[in-house]
Amino acid sequence: MNFFTISAFIIYFPIGAGQSCTEIIENLHYSCMGRNLSYIPSRIPSSVQTLDFSFNDLKWLKKTVFPVFTFLRVLDLSRCHIRQIENDAFYNVKNLTTLFLTGNPIIYFAPGCLNTLYNLQRLVLVDIGLESLQLNINNLTKLQELNVGTNYIQSMTLPPFMSTFKDFSLLDLHANNISIIRTNHTVVLREIGKNMTLILSRNPLLHIEPGSFKGVHLVELDIRSTFVSFASKKQGLNGLHGLNVTRLMFGMYKDDPKLYPSDLDYFDGLCSIHFYEAYYYMKERLDWKMNIFRCMINATVVVVKGGVIRVIGYVPFHKIKELYLINTQLYTVPGKQLSHIRTLEKFVFTHNSATQVEKFLDMPKLQYVDLNSNQITLQSCCIDVLSGTPQIRYLNLSLNPQISLDKGGFEGLESLEILDFHHTKLLGIGSFTLLSNLKNLRYLDISYSSVTFVNVYCFYGLSSLKVLKMAGNSFQGDVANYLFNNLTFLEHLDISYCHVIEIHLTSFKNLQRLRHLNLRGNNLMSIDFLTDPNLKQLTTFYVNKNSITTIPLDILQKLPMNLSEFDLSFNPIDCSCSQTDFMLWIINNQRVLKQPENILCKTISPNSDFRVTDFDIDHCVYKKKLIIALLVFCVVFIVVLSILVYRFQFYLRYCWILLRGYRSPGQQECSYDAFVIFSSYDEAWVMNELMENLENGVPPIQLCLHMRDFQAGKSIASNIIDEGIMGSRKIIVVVSQHFIDSAWCRFEFELAQSRFVVERNANIIIIILEDVAERKTKKVLGLHKHLKKNTYLKWSRDPLSNMRFWIRLRKAIVAT
Repeated sequence: MNFFTISAFIIYFPIGAGQSCTEIIENLHYSCMGRNLSYIPSRIPSSVQTLDFSFNDLKWLKKTVFPVFTFLRVLDLSRCHIRQIENDAFYNVKNLTTLFLTGNPIIYFAPGCLNTLYNLQRLVLVDIGLESLQLNINNLTKLQELNVGTNYIQSMTLPPFMSTFKDFSLLDLHANNISIIRTNHTVVLREIGKNMTLILSRNPLLHIEPGSFKGVHLVELDIRSTFVSFASKKQGLNGLHGLNVTRLMFGMYKDDPKLYPSDLDYFDGLCSIHFYEAYYYMKERLDWKMNIFRCMINATVVVVKGGVIRVIGYVPFHKIKELYLINTQLYTVPGKQLSHIRTLEKFVFTHNSATQVEKFLDMPKLQYVDLNSNQITLQSCCIDVLSGTPQIRYLNLSLNPQISLDKGGFEGLESLEILDFHHTKLLGIGSFTLLSNLKNLRYLDISYSSVTFVNVYCFYGLSSLKVLKMAGNSFQGDVANYLFNNLTFLEHLDISYCHVIEIHLTSFKNLQRLRHLNLRGNNLMSIDFLTDPNLKQLTTFYVNKNSITTIPLDILQKLPMNLSEFDLSFNPIDCSCSQTDFMLWIINNQRVLKQPENILCKTISPNSDFRVTDFDIDHCVYKKKLIIALLVFCVVFIVVLSILVYRFQFYLRYCWILLRGYRSPGQQECSYDAFVIFSSYDEAWVMNELMENLENGVPPIQLCLHMRDFQAGKSIASNIIDEGIMGSRKIIVVVSQHFIDSAWCRFEFELAQSRFVVERNANIIIIILEDVAERKTKKVLGLHKHLKKNTYLKWSRDPLSNMRFWIRLRKAIVAT
């Protein structure tokens, strides 16, 4: 009844969280991990090939749980609280090749629950409570891997039908309860074939019956941390007599300083096993007399990791090609013990306590030597140590205290292709040409080696060098501008964190094959050198963590066409409206830029996390347009104002005089009583009539006449202002047709009006010498309006009228 209820819940009451599965690859790969689902979401398409449904809540698997997923190949149901699996539960996903059921508390496997999975290649049943390998998987004829680790299995006996599984290659039985292995337990194992890996690690083995593995052929056998004691391990190794295995992995996972095996024949059982590769994960402290390699002399690969070995005696390896001694606390690199092993091709000696290196003699096939992460200090490197290795191609001395390189130190080592000294203090290399004979060197790493380069020929002769890593060092003077000139084959250059302030435009002129350039962590402010046409092959450029505030647009437009990765992050970018072109380039080229989210506006604030990509460019564009509009307006205004000032310069001058130093006629002394404005055509009337009657009358009135009183050598305009208008109490305007037509008369009248505006009294006396049409008076600015508003005098030849004219004129002039 309970099972029915659960089934109904699965089918009819879906949970909303089911819609939150993540699409990893469109229509092909989905992850519903940890969504607390109790059903398969309907939105997952039938085309799905990989489905991660781990850490959900299914409980009971039956045919109706899975939709028809014809193309599903990988299904992960780990930790889904599955307790029961019915027959044909996987019918709708029958084309699976990989099935994970890890961590489910399965209490019932129906006899035919896996029968439909004809194509299954990998079955993972880790930590599900299995007690036996007698599984109903007879239809899984294509099965290649069976992982049943961390269960309660006590026997490694496989079902007889598995002998027909010709593609079966991995049986993982780690962390079970297997304590005894007998001959009849390995019958099927013996029949399966020679391409299988068997993992028995972390089982509490007490006894292996002799002959149990005789005739068994394995690719790999893992028996790490398998035996419960040294005695059982010794017996167990003897019990593996007759085993043929390519790779044997033994030892322990965890350190145990209390383990001190004392039996000198502790490893004798290895001598009865035929293996090619031995991986010994040693966590114990061995007696110095114990020779751990005695039964490995026929191996081609020997790896020893961990433990404490103080002394290694001479080992007559016959076929060995690779030897690894890692973290064994040896004090000396055992070159003497390894010399004359003519088959050795690769030697790795890392993470030990060695301070010295013994000479390697007569090792003609040795090509690979890795001595990194030790305590080695060499006073002379490297031919003194490697004189017997003429074919050496790889040498790694990185992560050691100090190495001194001498002239001629690499003579006889011309085959070197890879040389690594990173994080090892190097002496000599920055001052002398020490590597010139390494014509075949392709890779050189001297990063963080405390080198100061003072010699531009340090890399002379490295004609094949493709990768040069020299981060964390420094250059003296302009050495960096010439140091790389001969490295014409260089493809990768790392000069990060080298305190570089500037790079010359021709520094990389010969590096036409350069593809990767790393300048991270320097003090560069410009990348002008990147426009060098010789860098056209550059694809990766790191200039992050420098002092770049901006890059001109013309430089950005000349970047190498192949550039696909450009790291500009963590520079103090100038985010101002003057740099809109640069910021717009950053926004539009995020596909090329590495870490665009870390390109920050540091000029806003040194601690600012404001990203350049979030800067409001539109605001700058609007502001720029506004500034341009204002500039245009100002230019137009200035031009117009200049024209007006030039056109009315005398009016302005006169107004300035009036505003600055004007005094009313009562407050100033005037040279003349009246200034007469008239046309030269009316001069006869002015001289014969006006001057005669006024200057010779009683009282005499002094007139200012331009042809008589203006100062010689002074401009007419200045005379009009200074002598005429400013030097006279009154202004007499003689209006005639000639006056209307005269530009000078109009000019003088307009200036006179300026004084009239300031004084606000009748200082201007108009004399109409002859009738002028009203429309013509409008030609003179203000004349028509003045005649309308003010009383004027009209000349007449009538004697009576003439007499009244002179009386009125004199009275007007004399009046204050």
